[in-house]
Amino acid sequence: MACSSRNPLVVGRVIGDILDPFESSIPLQITYGNRNVSNGCELKPSQVANQPQVSIGGNDPVIYYTLVLVDPDAPSPSYPSFREYLHWMVTDIPATTGASFGNEVVSYEKPRPNLGIHRFVFVLLRQQCRQIVYAPGWRQNFNTREFVELYNLELPVAAVFFNCQREAGSGGRTFR
Repeated sequence: MACSSRNPLVVGRVIGDILDPFESSIPLQITYGNRNVSNGCELKPSQVANQPQVSIGGNDPVIYYTLVLVDPDAPSPSYPSFREYLHWMVTDIPATTGASFGNEVVSYEKPRPNLGIHRFVFVLLRQQCRQIVYAPGWRQNFNTREFVELYNLELPVAAVFFNCQREAGSGGRTFR
């Protein structure tokens, strides 16, 4: 890994804050409307209000994946006391399909950052087999590493993140 310092997941501190180092091995495409998510791109809360389209690559439809969407910067990047806030979880997604073919364990909650620029991270994990996964009792303080261990999942096979901050004019102080 000679260029690991240029890996956007390292630069964006996704590897480190949420994930241990891994090599992407499966194509993962996330689309909000007509906007593809690429590492570090800026999306507005209004652009991510609805659940995205998710397309998973691979070539073996008997392999299953789990997808999680977390915010490691909740409630604010300078004080992430809710790290990681779980926005979505879908399990048993067959390879070569998308999230709509899986089992939604935690429904999609639209990102609503109030303070600072938040990273929203999609993590795709390979499952050993189809399995029952229970929704955590709450969304805040989810831990992807502990989740992987608890359900005996394999290392991530893909991850992508976008940045999002509160839109101007959506509340807050006004100046005269």
